[in-house]
Amino acid sequence: MSNKELATFAGGCFWCMVKPFDELPGIHGIVSGYTGGQVENPTYEQIKTGETGHREAVQITFDPAVFPYQKLLDLYWPQIDPTDDEGQFIDRGSQYRTAIFYHTEEQKELAEESRKNLEESGRFKKPIVTEILAASDFYRAEEYHQDFYKKNPYAYKEERETSGRDTFINENWERK
Repeated sequence: MSNKELATFAGGCFWCMVKPFDELPGIHGIVSGYTGGQVENPTYEQIKTGETGHREAVQITFDPAVFPYQKLLDLYWPQIDPTDDEGQFIDRGSQYRTAIFYHTEEQKELAEESRKNLEESGRFKKPIVTEILAASDFYRAEEYHQDFYKKNPYAYKEERETSGRDTFINENWERK
């Protein structure tokens, strides 16, 4: 009997946040969508204005007995620039800001501890600005955004390369 939980992460463009978590043992699904804003059932056209308060995010359904939340956090941080408060890489605006949206008090505590550990690691000279926020309504993005890396592998690869995400990850997160 598997016990499923939700984890929600904003890491800039949601296209780039699916593949790192996808197809791992204990991960039952990943949905690209929007969360944290004031508009019900927002569209991508509304989100990209940056005026709805939403962030692009992924919501992961996982089995904590197989893939604990801590492992999700350990995988999340190296996908982002946690010091950028204006968006992520080439994607600028509040809709691309990073955040961990917790669903339980345990997730909140683990997220806060992981952020504190990153701050104290000295890996980054600038402050860690990734917010830890209570999960709120999550709206599934339009179908063409779902599993984008599988549906459009060339465009996905180009997005990762031209955005600066891969360069940042290689320069700042490679194991030393």
